[in-house]
Amino acid sequence: MRDEVDRLVAAWRRERPDLDVDPMEVLSRVSRLSRHLDLARREAFADQHLEGWEFDVLSALRRAGEPYQLSPGELLRETLVTSGTMTNRIDRLAARRLVERLPDPADRRGVQVRLTDAGLTTVDAALEALLARERELLAALADGDAGQLAALLRALLLPFDAAE
Repeated sequence: MRDEVDRLVAAWRRERPDLDVDPMEVLSRVSRLSRHLDLARREAFADQHLEGWEFDVLSALRRAGEPYQLSPGELLRETLVTSGTMTNRIDRLAARRLVERLPDPADRRGVQVRLTDAGLTTVDAALEALLARERELLAALADGDAGQLAALLRALLLPFDAAE
């Protein structure tokens, strides 16, 4: 079976036989799949009235384990945004009562950001919806292929993760 990338690659091979377009075979498919994943994420989060960035912050807190709290600095490292952006995000999530700010017992000037019960319920439901949609995206793979694909993608991503 041929897909849209096969058609594009064949056209480039015809038009530019002097170029090795083999990377397109993989990376154009990754790019197209990324668009489908973005759509699936938006749909999953819309059910919970969340934006992707809101899920990112809430899920960082959820993954931290009980009591589901982190300092703003820890949230920065988990979500890779600037401190100004994080402050704005915490403000907006606090206004929705999904997180709360608490004094940091180890630092009088510091705060901790904690999931509220509503935040915990929301992020858990969003995660369940996301996983259901992600399973649909992977449904065409035979048993074991998802693990093999994950290993191959890990090999591609490791150099980028090491650089960060």
